Amino acid sequence: MGTLVLTGAATVFSGDPRTPLLDADTVVCRNGVIEAIGRASSHGARPHGAEVVDLCGGTLAPGLIDSHGHVTFGDYSPRQRTVDYLAGYLQGGITTTVSAGEVHVPGRPRDRAGVKALAVAAQRCFSEYRPGGMRVHAGAVLIEPTLVEEDYAELAEAGVRLAKYGFGAFKDPVDGVDHVRWAREAGLTVMCHAGGASAAGGASLGGKALLALRPDVCGHANGGPTALPFEEVEALFAETDMALQVVQAGNLKAALRLVEHAVERDELHRVVVGSDTPSGFGVMPLAVLKTVLELTALGGLAPEVAWSLATGTVSDVWGLPEGRIRVGAPADLLGLAAPAGSQADTVSEAMRIGDIPAITVVVSDGVVRAMPGRMTPRPDVPAQLDS
Repeated sequence: MGTLVLTGAATVFSGDPRTPLLDADTVVCRNGVIEAIGRASSHGARPHGAEVVDLCGGTLAPGLIDSHGHVTFGDYSPRQRTVDYLAGYLQGGITTTVSAGEVHVPGRPRDRAGVKALAVAAQRCFSEYRPGGMRVHAGAVLIEPTLVEEDYAELAEAGVRLAKYGFGAFKDPVDGVDHVRWAREAGLTVMCHAGGASAAGGASLGGKALLALRPDVCGHANGGPTALPFEEVEALFAETDMALQVVQAGNLKAALRLVEHAVERDELHRVVVGSDTPSGFGVMPLAVLKTVLELTALGGLAPEVAWSLATGTVSDVWGLPEGRIRVGAPADLLGLAAPAGSQADTVSEAMRIGDIPAITVVVSDGVVRAMPGRMTPRPDVPAQLDS
């Protein structure tokens, strides 16, 4: 890693839902982190030895975070029998994936020792491994009745930071209330399955159970793939402070209604975006980008605000350093442009009319991984590399 300068942006999405646009056209990255943000005119001479990407009037944005990915081990999906899918997701703009539980591991253990071992092994495997350059937060312990209170503290001490409820062998969903509390008290971020049962198994979890369980995140509130009734979504907003997740592998109508309700309550900061893939919907490299697009074109959100629901808002809920363009943050960035042939001239205009923007450059850890991204349409105006 060295110095990378991304310049020539006409628009910069910050990833922060409170101030979603930055008055800047240039970001300087050094040794994998963002060092400076501003105007090219104020940065003076090009840093010695720097690699420079000219976005040629495009948009600069933080890399997308998939808050609901079903990783296993390595860059492989047993569910879809697909190799190198995470590297493909990076090409679709997802620079970070947060595991929603390694539920697709063949022969997944349910005994106490095995449950803990699986979480620790997954966390360790992805702690340094970056498929295609993607950052993966893995090792979400799948809460089973075989676990006891001290197990959660033990897992946290071992480096596990995530937990998932809804795929354990509990007779009644509310039987896991103590487990969710123990996990949260140990410092784990707990996501609960919500809505109807998925093809991967697990329980059907409704609003009443979620109100009793009180996780940090209501997973796929718009369905995975079957959505919660809207009155239950309303109750979760009104009676809890949990984050509510919308996913591509869910019910689009329910997602739009949930977001509309969040806007009405001035609580959009509680909405996070994920893919919930690989799943029966398949491997979808553009899953998160497509949801952001739908929340813009159909949900009426400003493009930069919709983008924040898959970046800075996710980092707030999970306590991640990435997800925003700010000094000191990991240099996980995307260059974007209107796609060739679109009626739109800019990324924001393209998103408002429902056109997938073109990814002109993918950067993770301050390293150019692709230019352009191979999963999106050809850009109308490509970025230029000067090394």
